Amino acid sequence: MKRLKGFMMGFGVAAAMLTACTTGNNQTKTLSGLTPADFDSTINGKKTELFTLKSSQGMEVCITNYGGRVVSIVVPDKNGQPTDVVLGFDNIKQYADTLNSPSDYGSTVGRYANRINDGKITIGDQVYQLRQNDTGNGAKHCLHGGGNTGWMNQVYDADQLNDSTLVLTLVSPDGDNGFPGEVKAKATFTVIGMTLDIVMEAETDKETVINMTNHSYFNLNGDPTKDGENMVLYVNADNYTPSDSTYMTTGEIKPVEGTPMDFRAATPLSLNINNEEFDQIKNATGFDHNWCLNTYKDGKGDDKTVCASLWSPESGIFLEMFTNEPGVQVYSGNFQGVGKEASIVRKLGKKYPKHVSVCLESQKYPDSPNKKDWPSPILKPGEKYMSHVAYKFSIK
Repeated sequence: MKRLKGFMMGFGVAAAMLTACTTGNNQTKTLSGLTPADFDSTINGKKTELFTLKSSQGMEVCITNYGGRVVSIVVPDKNGQPTDVVLGFDNIKQYADTLNSPSDYGSTVGRYANRINDGKITIGDQVYQLRQNDTGNGAKHCLHGGGNTGWMNQVYDADQLNDSTLVLTLVSPDGDNGFPGEVKAKATFTVIGMTLDIVMEAETDKETVINMTNHSYFNLNGDPTKDGENMVLYVNADNYTPSDSTYMTTGEIKPVEGTPMDFRAATPLSLNINNEEFDQIKNATGFDHNWCLNTYKDGKGDDKTVCASLWSPESGIFLEMFTNEPGVQVYSGNFQGVGKEASIVRKLGKKYPKHVSVCLESQKYPDSPNKKDWPSPILKPGEKYMSHVAYKFSIK
């Protein structure tokens, strides 16, 4: 298994004219306009790089092993123009500067994606206090495995197997941000046609909780300087899990029927994203909720059936999502362009406004370690955790 640095393969004359198709970091630009050398660094004694995956159909995905982050996804729009459809930075310095440019852009989140109430879990008779990094509105929750000390800001070991597959691995020690057990985690990214396929796996030497996800922010319009409220969302879910004012799930599972949370028919975000009469949207200033997927039944997820989709009438780009997980967190970029966030310059010199993007995070329900009737995130020694999500692009 050979390690490759930013290995690229040509995929057509048009693409070849837009990017240098040389091997390694001699490559000057990716199709998305990134300079691979800007991701070369050493953090906590480990090398960071930018890896480029491609398909013959014109899809390019750039990933850095810092946080297992998807930095760019390029697909053709309705006019055949290569279009970057995810948010992020164009250099490792900003990704690693968690004080001045904190982000979870494109990250491989672990150990536990989303929130855990008061940062506490009980396994057996043992109570574990986790890092309480989510403190807004009086909360003391653990968010995304500890945030800037979680996996999204750790350097994964990377092996690029070929021009379309990247394997990232990480060893999380016992007690990492308060979580029990040494965990060996792996994320495999594969570009197949117009699909980014991600398989996340983990094993532990002590009973623990695991809930990994990919946290890409999708803007299918091709212009992240404008909000994405025109995008059309579909979620294959009859129910969702309401949250309180600290974004913590209440323990209820409620029907979407008759509420602004009903996306069983594809609906423009603009219809309700600013609806202040519905407390769930008012509290979050948009959507930041978990939907209980109809594709998950009897403890098993159907990752062959579309669980959610997103479409841009502007670019024509259509995204379909598939997963074996029971839930999807839909986050509509409610903190982008707000306060300090408004002044941060991102990828290719652009600033992002509020509601510029949509995250579609496959997951166990938020705070499921403390909701015993919900799908369990418990992982025991000898077991293998496997979470699968695929993002398929086309033109509609």
